Amino acid sequence: MSSTFQRQTSLLTPEIDEGLYSRQIYVMGKEAMNRLAHAHVLISGMRGLGVEIAKNIILGGARTVIIHDCDKVQYEDLSSQYYFTESHIGQNRAKVAVEKLSELNSYVHVTHSSDVINETFLTTNKINVYVLTDAKLDHQVLVGNYCHEHGIKLIIANTKGLFGQIFCDFGEKFEVLDTNGETPITQVVTEISRDDIGVVFMSTDTRHGFEDGSYVTFQGVQGMTEVNDHEFKISAPSPYTITIGDTSKFGTYEGGGTVTEVKKSQEVTFKSFADALIEPDLLLCDFSKMSMPSNLHLAFQALSRFEKQYNILPKPWDEPDAEKFYEIVEKLNMENRDKPLTDDLNKHWIKLFSKICTGDLCPMQAVIGGIAAQEVMKAVTGKFMPVRQFLYFDAIECLPENVFQPSDTIPKPRFSTRKTRYCSQEIVFGADFQEKICKSKYFVVGAGAIGCEMLKNFAMMGIGCDKEGSIYVTDMDSIEKSNLNRQFLFRSWNIGQMKSKVAAETVKIMNPNMNIHAFIEGVLPETEHIYDDAFFERLNGVVNALDNIKAREYIDRRCVYYRKSLVDSGTLGTKASVQVVVPFLTESYSSTRDPPDPSIPMCLLHNFPNLIEHTIQWARDNFAGLFTIPAQQAEEYQRNSRKFAQRTSTNLSEYDRNEIIENVKRSLGQERPKNFLDCIKWSRNLFEQQFHNTIAQLLYNFPRDHKTTTGERFWSGNKRCPHVLNFDVNNTTHLDFIVAASNLLAHIYFIEQIRDRQYIADQASKISVAKFQPKSGVEIFENDEQLKSDMEKKRRKNSIVDDQSEEEQINKLLIRFPKHDEIRNIKIRAHEFEKDDDSNFHIDYIAATANLRAENYEIQSADRSKIKRIAGNIIPAIATTTAMVTGLVCLEVYKLIQGHKNVESYKNAFVNLALPFFGFSEPVPPTKQKYLDCEYTLWDRFDVQGDMTLEEILEYFKKEYKLVVTMLAAGLIVLYAPHFMRQSNRSQDMKR
Repeated sequence: MSSTFQRQTSLLTPEIDEGLYSRQIYVMGKEAMNRLAHAHVLISGMRGLGVEIAKNIILGGARTVIIHDCDKVQYEDLSSQYYFTESHIGQNRAKVAVEKLSELNSYVHVTHSSDVINETFLTTNKINVYVLTDAKLDHQVLVGNYCHEHGIKLIIANTKGLFGQIFCDFGEKFEVLDTNGETPITQVVTEISRDDIGVVFMSTDTRHGFEDGSYVTFQGVQGMTEVNDHEFKISAPSPYTITIGDTSKFGTYEGGGTVTEVKKSQEVTFKSFADALIEPDLLLCDFSKMSMPSNLHLAFQALSRFEKQYNILPKPWDEPDAEKFYEIVEKLNMENRDKPLTDDLNKHWIKLFSKICTGDLCPMQAVIGGIAAQEVMKAVTGKFMPVRQFLYFDAIECLPENVFQPSDTIPKPRFSTRKTRYCSQEIVFGADFQEKICKSKYFVVGAGAIGCEMLKNFAMMGIGCDKEGSIYVTDMDSIEKSNLNRQFLFRSWNIGQMKSKVAAETVKIMNPNMNIHAFIEGVLPETEHIYDDAFFERLNGVVNALDNIKAREYIDRRCVYYRKSLVDSGTLGTKASVQVVVPFLTESYSSTRDPPDPSIPMCLLHNFPNLIEHTIQWARDNFAGLFTIPAQQAEEYQRNSRKFAQRTSTNLSEYDRNEIIENVKRSLGQERPKNFLDCIKWSRNLFEQQFHNTIAQLLYNFPRDHKTTTGERFWSGNKRCPHVLNFDVNNTTHLDFIVAASNLLAHIYFIEQIRDRQYIADQASKISVAKFQPKSGVEIFENDEQLKSDMEKKRRKNSIVDDQSEEEQINKLLIRFPKHDEIRNIKIRAHEFEKDDDSNFHIDYIAATANLRAENYEIQSADRSKIKRIAGNIIPAIATTTAMVTGLVCLEVYKLIQGHKNVESYKNAFVNLALPFFGFSEPVPPTKQKYLDCEYTLWDRFDVQGDMTLEEILEYFKKEYKLVVTMLAAGLIVLYAPHFMRQSNRSQDMKR
């Protein structure tokens, strides 16, 4: 054991670096992250699976990780252990792996050991979680008994060819603090009845989502204040109401309030490994193979029995050994039991296990390693429901389809005559298939978290590693600090560099034979000269690693056009999905789509917010309207006033035109700030306008006791009656707003920023603001229909067609702008919203603004982290899910390279590691349509060979397909439309 570890473990745990872990914190929460940062994890076994688990845990941020292995690097390790090279063969596995693993996260103390693991070792190093990989069954039982007796959480993980196993034992009493990982539901209360069974009414716009037996608490309820801050067990009789018990003695509900789900912990009991072997709890992964878990439970035990009996593991694809192996499984099925573990022992599955169990596959280890690492995190945080207790996973569909034909003799693949880095993969698939893999050409779109994992898997699999093969990867983004927590090919010294370039260089080190080409251009209509016909036609397939729906749909269209396979995947926290698209066999990615997220009505956003999400969105829009759009327009006007005026004069109503002119005037006019004190004055007046005057005007139009035309209270239901805020320099949030707004404005005009809060507070307290005077005739709309109607009226009113020439219109418009000579030298720059820079005041401003507006409407405030996530539209992400989903993708890639012709061989997936839930389904075949007697799908097209005149094309379709062409177009250009062509020109044009 190295002395470095003993020295480092005495150090205090550093504070959580939210810049690094932000996406993971959005998955787990800060409390769970803190618990993980105090964890001491031992991972035994540093082959492909062990290093995958270690990588995920180190990225996750455990306090210490000890990697352990007593054995030396072998050729067989190179197909899945990406930190080993041929030069490492013969060296200790843990000693070799520790250097690269240590680079992954400077906050984690990573050390190695090749000592015997005993009680002293575990006690001295304060091990919380013991992860055991690639261990023999007797050793697993020994470790399992010790861990169960001494309160050490145990995870056992193994992969054997296309089969994987995970076992968890977290003790006899383990508390799960969050069983599903979902954000607690919050709904707006519209009414609460006073009755023996009090009914809580909520908005009928959406279903409330509460379940019978769950618990809720209330905040901000007026009148019936007894319910506030108390927990109630509920029933949910309808999608829009819940009941909370007797409310008959409570006050009368007067308005306001939210109801929020309260998450309850759950105690879970685990058996020891030895006991669970006999009476296993099996988690079902694939509902199409109901008996697979019980079959694999026996097969993994039989492997140890076989080795003991014959002093060797089953030989690859050896039929006699497979028969012997099956006989052992049959005996185990009845051993120590009153009845068989399974009545559905599948001989074919068992023999396949025997034939490929000595193989190692990187994609399988990515799947099992991702799940196992998430179980480690559950063990130390209590966050999410653990695997109880055995999980078995298989991907036998990756084998050639003829393996599943009813036959006693399965063809034995050819193996290489010498050892290569792919020899463990060849055990499963054979040398011929390995050659096919190496000659494959794949396009990876995106080099973020999924892209990094994908490229690592491809390097280990050997995709594009022959002189005839290639990998192409593209990403338009550069590396940021927040990427380092999941995008494991990058290091801190790569920040600012292009993702695709660094990723390509890194995986090239993992497998020097990889022919990889990095691009930095996005795949867009504008780059079709780069990703052209020649580019796509050379590909075998495309793998998406994108988080943008529009980009994914565009890639999908290109794949359909070129008839290329596509595997798409995505993650959201602990959730992940995979969709495989196979030409002619399946529908495309765009064939079905999720409904768009519901938008917040404008009137709700501007005048009647009732949730913190509403005030955050308002604050984000407010930021853009103050600090981005006006300055951008002013910059454009400065650069070329005539071109800007020309663009402003066309395709815009006078209403929109006036808004742009006012933005430019304000940005470049005399009222712009000259020094930082001007910025403070502006900010103080902005506070008054946004949080006092606007609200006072709203209450002037609709007083607190205002009634609707039907006599109902106006401020009821979804409408919360606001109150004005009076500026208080001693209020932290008030001052936060002034500090952020002042510095944001100063940045726009190149004024030196001042971050001294006391100075800003002193100056702000001296500023006097005009007393609010209500205005008559100010229209405030109650709903979006009224607002849209008014906007349309304004635009129609101001959209008068001018008979002046374009030049005259531009000159007329230029008169209304500031004179270009007077403003040419004014320095101005717009803020481009950047959520991950904590020094730029962007999130500071939005957080203060959102919470001040929430205070206006008596909405529960939010912390900065939540506001950053919502305002920045940040997708929660964690390395475990990413690793797991890319493993699933690469298993589908195996099938595509095999050339499977049956749609049943492929698997779409939906996984939620928090539950845990695994759902697999066959891809949906493409929809068939008919014309005349012919059926066609989205994959079919008419291929016309050679050059033809228009007349010849029309005749060709008429003769070959019995179709009359009514329109012919190329892109957006209509080439032929007889209804719009003059008769005199038609015959001549058709001959061209």
